[in-house]
Amino acid sequence: MTSAIRTEKLGKTYYSGFLRIPYVALQEVDLDVPEGSSFGFVGANGAGKTTTIKALMGLQRPTAGGAWIHGVSILDPAARARVGFLPERPYFYEHLSAAEFLDFYARLTDVPASERAPRITRLLERVDLLRFRDVPLGKFSKGMLQRAGLAQALIAEPDLLVLDEPMSGLDPIGRALVRDLILQERKAGRTVFFSSHILADVEAICDHVAMVDRGRLVRQGRVSELLEGATLHVEVVVRRGDVVETRRVPPAESDAAIDAARRDGWTIVSMHSVTKSLEQVLLGDVDRSRPLETKRLGVLA
Repeated sequence: MTSAIRTEKLGKTYYSGFLRIPYVALQEVDLDVPEGSSFGFVGANGAGKTTTIKALMGLQRPTAGGAWIHGVSILDPAARARVGFLPERPYFYEHLSAAEFLDFYARLTDVPASERAPRITRLLERVDLLRFRDVPLGKFSKGMLQRAGLAQALIAEPDLLVLDEPMSGLDPIGRALVRDLILQERKAGRTVFFSSHILADVEAICDHVAMVDRGRLVRQGRVSELLEGATLHVEVVVRRGDVVETRRVPPAESDAAIDAARRDGWTIVSMHSVTKSLEQVLLGDVDRSRPLETKRLGVLA
C-alpha cells in the first residue's frame, strides 16, 4: 500500500539556555500513513504530536531521521503542494470576513478564479458558517474559528489533510460536524491525518491509529487489529420461567456455558461481548512501555 506520510527514525531535540541543555521531543519515530486512510495520531498533551506535525509541515527542521509526503522529502517544499493544513492554534486576519478569508487562501493556492466563489459557498455550508460569510473573523468564537480553519484546509481540494487537534474548543455539535467531515473526506479518497488526545473520537473515526508517548512511538496499526483479542468477557442473559439472570463468562467458555444453560432448561435471551475500548488498549501499551519507577510514581503525562 502506498504511503501518504512516512517517517524513518524521525527525531527532534531542542537546546535551551547558555549551556545548551538538550530536551528530546521526538526520538526514532517511524510512521506509515497509508493513502486513503483516516489516521489518528494520539497521545497526551506534550507527547510529541505537534512537534511531529510541525516537522512534516516544514515549520521545524528535524534533527534526526527523515520524512516523506507522497514519496517527496519534507525538506522539499513541493512535498506540501497537495496538503491542506490546520495547526493547533491558528491565527487568522481578524479584519477579514469568512468569505474574504477563504478567497485569500484560494488565491494563495491557485484555485481558478471561476471556481472560487462556488467553492467558498460550498465549504462555508459544509462547516455551518454560510450565514456568517460576511462577518469579520474577529467576531467569531473559538469553535467558529476552528471550523473556518477547516474550510481553509479544504479550499484547494488537497489529497492529504493534516489537522492538529481539529476538535479542540468545539462543542458536541461542532465535534460531530468535524467527525462527519473527516469521514466524508476519507470516503472521497483523501487521506486524513489528525492528532487528538480524545481517544473516543479517534475510535469512532479512524481506520488506522498511532500512539506517541514522551516522544516515542508506542504502537501503530489498524484499529480493527489493535482491538483483536480485546474481549473482556461475554454477557449471557438467560431466562427460566419468571427468573432472568445475567451471567458473565470468559470468551473461550461462552459456547460451553450456553450449552450447559440450555441443558438445565434456561432460554438464551441475549448475549454480547464486552470488549476493551481503544483507549484501554493503547493506555495499557503506554503503561507497559514506561520505566518501573515512573509507574510507581503514578505519572500520567
